[in-house]
Parts: sequence; C-alpha cells; structure tokens
Amino acid sequence: MTPQYEQRMQVDLNEIRRKLRKVAGLVENQVKDTVRSLIGWDKDLANNVILGDRQVNRRIKEINYLCHAFIIRHAPSAGHLRFASAVLRLNVALERIGDYAGTIGREVLRLTVRPPESVTRDVEIIAQQAGHALGEALTAFFEEDVESALQTHEGLVRPVDVTLKTVLDHLVELANDRVVPLKDSFALVRINNLLKRVSEQADNISEQAIFAITGGERDPRIFRILFVGEENNRASQMAEAYAEKAFPESGRYSSVGVNPAGALDSALIEFMDEQGMDVSHKRPALIEGLGEPAQPYHVIVALEEGLLEHIAEVPFRTIVLEWSIDIPEGFSKGVLADLYKMVAVRVQDLMKTLAGPDAR
Repeated sequence: MTPQYEQRMQVDLNEIRRKLRKVAGLVENQVKDTVRSLIGWDKDLANNVILGDRQVNRRIKEINYLCHAFIIRHAPSAGHLRFASAVLRLNVALERIGDYAGTIGREVLRLTVRPPESVTRDVEIIAQQAGHALGEALTAFFEEDVESALQTHEGLVRPVDVTLKTVLDHLVELANDRVVPLKDSFALVRINNLLKRVSEQADNISEQAIFAITGGERDPRIFRILFVGEENNRASQMAEAYAEKAFPESGRYSSVGVNPAGALDSALIEFMDEQGMDVSHKRPALIEGLGEPAQPYHVIVALEEGLLEHIAEVPFRTIVLEWSIDIPEGFSKGVLADLYKMVAVRVQDLMKTLAGPDAR
C-alpha cells in the first residue's frame, strides 16, 4: 500500500471516528436529559429529547453511508475492515439507546402528577449506573482499551439489575399505598426498564470494542444452572450429573432439594454408575435463600410439581423453569431408566437453547 493511499484511507477513517464520537456524545446527553426532564418535571426538555432523536438517527444514517463507502472504496482488510464492521453494529446500539431516551421522554409527558422525590432519586441511581456503563463502554471503543471492554459486563452492567429490583419493589409499595397513581406507576416501571436496557446496550458496545481491536469475541458464556427436586435424590441429581458429563464446557451445575433426603439411594448410585457417572460422593442438599449472590444462577429448573412456591425470590435475570416429569415413584431399574431418558432430553434441549447447537 502506497503512503498516499494509506493517507487517503486514514482521512476517511478519521472522519468516521469524528462523526461517531459526535453522535455517541449526543446519545449520552439524550439519556441524561431525559432523566433530568423527569427529575425536574421539565416537559419542555422531554419534548426536546423526543425531537432530538431525529438528529441522532440522521447522523447514524450518515455514518452508515460513510462506512459502506469506505469498504467499497478501499476494500480494507484486517483491522480496518473490523473497525468499519464494528461501527455499523455499534450504530445499531446507539440508535436503540436514542430510541430508549425518546420513549422515556414520552413516558414523562404521560405522567399525571410529579413523581415523589423518593421515586426520582431511585431513577437517578439507575440512570447513573446505566450512564456510567455506557460511558465506559464507549471510552473502551474509542481508546481501544480491551481490558476495560472485558470488564464492562460484570463490573458495570450487572449492578443495574440489583438496583432495579429494589426500585421496582419500591414502586409497587408506593402504588399499593396510593402514593403514586397506578397509571403513573406503570410509566415509571417502564422508564426504569428502559434505563436497564441502556446498560445492556453498553454491554453490546463493549463487545464491538473487543471485536474491532482484536477480531475476537468474549469467551463463551458459562451458564450457571440449578436443578431443584423434592428430596434431591432422583431427577435433580440425574440432571446435574448428566449435564456435567454431556456439557462440561457450557455450564456449571448443581442440585438441591426442598426436603432433602439423608443420603442418595443406593439404587440411584448403582444406576448412574452404569451410565458412566459417579454420584457416590454426592449428598442431597437443602435449597437456601437465592437472593442476589455475586454469581447468580442463569437458570433454575424445578423438576417436580409444587416446587415453584419454594423458588419465589430469585435474582432479576434468573429464569425459572418447571419440568413436570411424570414418572412413577421408586428406584427400580425400569423407573430410573425412563426417568433418565426424559431428564437427558430436557437437559439437551436446555443447553442447546442456551449455548447453541454446538454446545458441549
């Protein structure tokens, strides 16, 4: 590549970066302004945010055009091509964040009364956390900071989930006590959820930063899965053992019981040994408060009817499933064989849904 050609390419790249920084700053300000419109009960500002979304969309459209023109004109490879591709995907995230800000503005305009200070304080906390995550992700992209991009998800995005649960509980209390009109409470819930989505888009931006800089992606997610049984002495133990054997790289698995047995039945141990799984060292465990641990479960599976009432309090992002497996009680070889087949199929379906068809 000649120096003149390299110079022309660099000029185009700098123009894309300049315009991208501009629109990223606009989007960040849109989020801040829409929250300010709620806190200050400023409906003019809310309208300005809604109108400003048009400007964001126009600028993003222009950047998309420049990226496509750059690819056609220069036929770039390696880092330059990755950058252009990442910008196109980053624009999708920025456009969505702009849409979220505009929707929040519309919800502010629909409120019938000024929200109590306790509510606006809650919203401000969520907004600060989401805005911080967004700012850090954008900085990682523009400064090509892989380490910061890798840390964005666990370090900056997840705290929004923890705070959001507390905020939503508070809104429910205020609605029940008629402190906030019911119609307004729905709007406020939506506002908080939209701010959470801002943090989720920050996570997507961090992924584009990693791709643009290294050409790679974050390591595949390791899913944390909990299987719950009545006594943790049959299906839940089977599910844990089978998942560990069939999908060791895709998840971390454990099992518990609502009323755990004192020990695993010897027939279950023998049967699982015949399937190539040693569960002799396992002990039925008691389900405990799930709360908001540092590493919450992605999925909790109840393998028997009537167990969901014991799994009521779960982390915000955790999915709770119920597998009603209709198998006769007992530990005869035939019963265990039928149960094992049904559990194995369910576990396969779950892991391929979570980790993809190549889950392992």
